[in-house]
Amino acid sequence: MSAAFLTATELRDGGPEGLTKALERALWHLGFQDVRVIDGAHDHGADLLAVRDREQWVFQSKWKAHGAADHAGVDDLERARTHYRADKAVLATNTNITAPAEARRQALSGIGVEIALWHGATLEAIGQRMPERVPAPYALRPYQELAVAAIERDLNAGGQALLVLATGLGKTVVGGEVIGNFLAARPNARVLVVAHMRDLVGQLEKALWRHLPKEVPTRLLTGESKPRALDGVVIATVESALAVVRAGYEPDLIMIDETHHVAETGRFAELIDLCGTAGRFGVTATPWRGDKFDITARFGRPSFKMGIAEGMAAGFLSAVDYKLYADGVDWDAVQDISRHGYSIKDLNRRLFLPQRDEEIVEHLRTAWRETADPRAILFCQTIEHAEHMASLLSVSDPAWARASHLHSGLVKRQRDVLLNEFRLGRVPVITCVDVLNEGVDVPDVNLIAFLRVTHSRRIFVQQLGRGLRLSPGKKALKVLDFVTDIRRAAAVLNLRRTLDAEESEHLELPHVSRIEFQDETVGSLMDMWIQDAADLETAADEVRLQFPLPKGIL
Repeated sequence: MSAAFLTATELRDGGPEGLTKALERALWHLGFQDVRVIDGAHDHGADLLAVRDREQWVFQSKWKAHGAADHAGVDDLERARTHYRADKAVLATNTNITAPAEARRQALSGIGVEIALWHGATLEAIGQRMPERVPAPYALRPYQELAVAAIERDLNAGGQALLVLATGLGKTVVGGEVIGNFLAARPNARVLVVAHMRDLVGQLEKALWRHLPKEVPTRLLTGESKPRALDGVVIATVESALAVVRAGYEPDLIMIDETHHVAETGRFAELIDLCGTAGRFGVTATPWRGDKFDITARFGRPSFKMGIAEGMAAGFLSAVDYKLYADGVDWDAVQDISRHGYSIKDLNRRLFLPQRDEEIVEHLRTAWRETADPRAILFCQTIEHAEHMASLLSVSDPAWARASHLHSGLVKRQRDVLLNEFRLGRVPVITCVDVLNEGVDVPDVNLIAFLRVTHSRRIFVQQLGRGLRLSPGKKALKVLDFVTDIRRAAAVLNLRRTLDAEESEHLELPHVSRIEFQDETVGSLMDMWIQDAADLETAADEVRLQFPLPKGIL
């Protein structure tokens, strides 16, 4: 059976973007990894980068409504091959190339530069021969099978379901399996997948390709992308989904990603109300909201739930070697703090003496040398701070010469290229602000440093989760936390207590987690204080606290 998205008609009607997307999806079916679209200004002639068998491939797609592609495509691709240091180069077109373009390709071959040609007939043949589904590197884990069954049970019983899985445990994998099973039972059904962010919607579409047969179309619906049809699976931003639903589109099943964005009122709430007859399920790693709205009011109690500590203890997430650098405590203030109530804001201002960037670099250097094949992310306070730290690291150690910053000020193409280079090991360290919080898969990360304080439990868990995915050869995630807020200490101590309880039931694990303070005297003090400060982890700056006198510590 041919892939519907690689037929001559679909490639012609899809236009330039449609050809690039069809090629991208085909590459996943052909066993490529890290397939990234980088088409745009300053792309150096490339449209896609992809990795297979540890080789970098570069692709140039040339769409033609009629006629053949000229030699400019060959020249663009040769330029891209050189710039990206690619091992293989492919020119893809929905028609064919001109005689001068073929002559240019042959001339390059004569000097050892091989450029493969995938024309329209080749692409259709690929669509017929490639596997029905994207090759899966592994089967569903037992808990993922349980999660799929639980969601399907609740959908069938009450039309709603909720999945809560820590980052790295595969919530999108579970969601994709539910959708795939639904369409297998109802091939002509309409499925709507919704997220709050355009970049996240694009990532979801790619992730869902792994769970759908090649004859099921996917349609990306955003302010910038308007598909010709709404059959199959529509992956949309909430604003665009609302527009087509108001115009009469009726999905049979809705999946809402990052469900913690659903509030009591607003766009998601309106969408759910308008699609009242459709089954719906939400997936999230962090079910907490700042406004205290309980998302179970919209999706019911979690059909299946597994948190970070449970996932780590069971060996489905990486163990952690977590160290808090709170040794800059002002001990002269401790006795006074212990006798008087202070707000959290006053406590943090009086208690912690922040470390200098140069001290942080030295701690990072030590951790780097202790880590096999290190790959690091540093979470910074601001864009300026991220750029400063990347610049500082690049001149501080030869191993960090290509350290780079990643933040919302960079265009998507720049971010994609950087993440590709990071995955290949060509960029060893990334400093970032918030762009790695949601929807980015970087399993090779084995070293994280927190150079910022977030008062959001959700953001802290998301950022920690960036390094918890398992990867070959990865023994544990090393975490350096330069804490300057007692709420962070509360969050980490809570994680330690939970892990101690969980790991006592999983003694067979080769690597157990270790969470410690660099100065354990500080750790003992924090532990004593925080035992008496209920819900401190999510408390506001203005909350006033009473602490017991730290007898025997000073």
